[in-house]
Amino acid sequence: MLLWGCLFIMLDVLLQPEFRAASLPLHMDSVIQILAQIEQEAPILHPTVPGLLLMSGSPIDFFQHQLLSGVPSPAELQLDLLGPELRALAISLIQHRVGSGQEHGVVLAPDGSTVAVEPLLAGLQVGLHGRRAMAIPLEFRSSPSEVRDAHKEKGLTLAPQVSTTLQDVGDISLDPTILPDVHANSPTSVDNLLAVTLARALGIAFLPGPGTHTPKGLGPDGCWDEISAPKTFSLLSSESPSALTVAFLNGALDGALLGDYLSRGPKPHSPLSHILTQYYGAGVGGDPQFRSNFRRDNGAKLTSQEALAQQVWGSLLLIQELEPSHPHLVNLSQAQLAEVATQAAKEFTEAFLECPAILPRCRWEAAPYRGSPRMLNLPLGFLYVHHTYEPHKPCTSFSQCAADMRSMQRFHQDTRGWDDIGYRKSSTL
Repeated sequence: MLLWGCLFIMLDVLLQPEFRAASLPLHMDSVIQILAQIEQEAPILHPTVPGLLLMSGSPIDFFQHQLLSGVPSPAELQLDLLGPELRALAISLIQHRVGSGQEHGVVLAPDGSTVAVEPLLAGLQVGLHGRRAMAIPLEFRSSPSEVRDAHKEKGLTLAPQVSTTLQDVGDISLDPTILPDVHANSPTSVDNLLAVTLARALGIAFLPGPGTHTPKGLGPDGCWDEISAPKTFSLLSSESPSALTVAFLNGALDGALLGDYLSRGPKPHSPLSHILTQYYGAGVGGDPQFRSNFRRDNGAKLTSQEALAQQVWGSLLLIQELEPSHPHLVNLSQAQLAEVATQAAKEFTEAFLECPAILPRCRWEAAPYRGSPRMLNLPLGFLYVHHTYEPHKPCTSFSQCAADMRSMQRFHQDTRGWDDIGYRKSSTL
């Protein structure tokens, strides 16, 4: 009996972390709860909380290490401050990845969007320690491959240097219609905030993969298994999707916007848990325009297509120097990197910053279509714009808006006898 008792205790210890991680819903509130717990138990760790969490997920690569300031050493990692459930959840959320038709490391935000946690934390970490520019060595910008080879022959390395804090890093322009001269207009520095949140990921996603000339580009959106207690996020396209999903871009933009806010704001900062509660709620500092609902509008104000192309280009140059054996960057010239950066910034701007967020019907848990749908014949001869009558009160939260959508669908299907809700697109104003 004693042997069986010990065996059951061991099984319980081994299985509990996974069970506990799954017992908490993948809501943004859970992430805020993790931050609040660490801030409460160890206020001294406040400036390093995002970096602490990033380090707990997986080793930070050399590119991130160079651009992230104040990342704690392994000795400073104190996730034991969290209870078993929160600790297991934190570890499961830190590393963003896609595979087998699912996306991991993402949570459902109160506005109905899905947000990747890793780029969000990276932006917060940069913001807490100041938005900075990493200078790209002049000799590398002028002739990267030859200079790198010459330095290696001498046993030397080219290490980017971090300059002083920048107030504005968007003053380098790139003509989007003409590929710039690589010597005259190559970027001189990289904004560490945009690099760790958005620029690097954009550049990698638009590089041609080994053995192929087709980049993966922008990735898909997805659907949660349920809204009230989300556990699994399935991608709408499962055929080798890009990691640059809608959820990743949401997290990257949120990280960039909040990092910029933290770098410019007065110190000491408010607790991150408080700032995130406001950002995913009514607005930071009482500003209703500075919240997650307006991330695309605010992102367009933070950077332009031309400035972002320079940051993507500069990030690729740094990766090529810091990771010379990177499989996607071997033997690529500056002109090729500039072309990749221009295309990446163009597609991201057009698809994300210049377009509103559209939530798929699975996000509001729509009932199935009844009957056999017919495809629209384009171009359309006419378009109806119609307001709703019931429910007449505007919804003010995603859960309420989703419930209103389901209510309208039930009315149209069950009362009017239609195959589906009568609206092709629905907008909440």
